Amino acid sequence: MGTMKIRHAWILFVLPVFVAALAVPASAPAEPANEQGEVREQRKAGHVRPLRQIEQLILPRMKGMQYLGPEYDPIAMAYRLKFIKDGKVEFVDVDARTARIINYSR
Repeated sequence: MGTMKIRHAWILFVLPVFVAALAVPASAPAEPANEQGEVREQRKAGHVRPLRQIEQLILPRMKGMQYLGPEYDPIAMAYRLKFIKDGKVEFVDVDARTARIINYSR
């Protein structure tokens, strides 16, 4: 009988904590929004090329690879395009100003 009371008390304690945790909205990391804002401002100022233009120049050169998506580094002013080939992720870093490949890594 004593263990039944302990289990009941435990459930009464844990259940409200669990429900409260579910009620708190998950917040998305702020970095992607800042990243997008940075590239948008730099593009408007004419400092970098639009991502779509970079993709049109680079993607045809990456034959046999599946494109996973981009990231932007505002400090380096470079796009990192992610690809997968034969189960391995590969990165192509592209200068956002000139659209030249500056690094290729696996």
